[in-house]
Amino acid sequence: MRLYLASTSPARLATLRSAGIEPIVVPSDVDEDAAIVEAEGAAGRRLTPVETVELLARRKAEAVAAGGPDGTALEEAAIDGFVLGGDSVFELDGTVYGKPHTESVARARWELQRGRTGILHSGHWLIDRRGGIPQGAAGAVSSASVTFAADLTDAEIDAYIATGEPLNVAGAFTIDSLGAPFITAVEGDPHTVVGLSLSTLRGLLRGFGVEWHEVVAGNTRTS
Repeated sequence: MRLYLASTSPARLATLRSAGIEPIVVPSDVDEDAAIVEAEGAAGRRLTPVETVELLARRKAEAVAAGGPDGTALEEAAIDGFVLGGDSVFELDGTVYGKPHTESVARARWELQRGRTGILHSGHWLIDRRGGIPQGAAGAVSSASVTFAADLTDAEIDAYIATGEPLNVAGAFTIDSLGAPFITAVEGDPHTVVGLSLSTLRGLLRGFGVEWHEVVAGNTRTS
């Protein structure tokens, strides 16, 4: 059975590959801001961080399972297997932080989180389309606390931001790449901080009666 990754995140893809899974990557092209506005309007309140990542993970998986909102994804009939959507946000002092996108915002984030501890939430949504037919769906959110170095200098922050890496990742940091030296502790599943908890994915698959080794066998990388 094939696994379709509804994400273009290099970190999520690398995480799956490191665990022996070569997924089919299909961009979801979901308008995240619009999805949040719509959901908060319907709920009449702000979404919590956990609700936010689960919503966006679900929307991404659903978009790919349905063929994609802009027609660039696979045709719906071609989806035969599991579709996985994911999303992450960083929470500090009850405030949710997504991707900073600009250097000035990224710098402000790092000045705020230097020497402090926040929570990285990663949402997962798995849709069962084995046989090309919708069989069901399930989601879960994993969270891990992240502590940043207190002795991080302004020069180090500027140099890190200059690489461009923190501009397009939740919380303006990575743990699996250039931002790793500035993180002093992680409490919880470290893969959660990368954006895809393998143990959470395993649990979701088992909910559909599928074992991890079966997914690995069906998604082996070929040279």
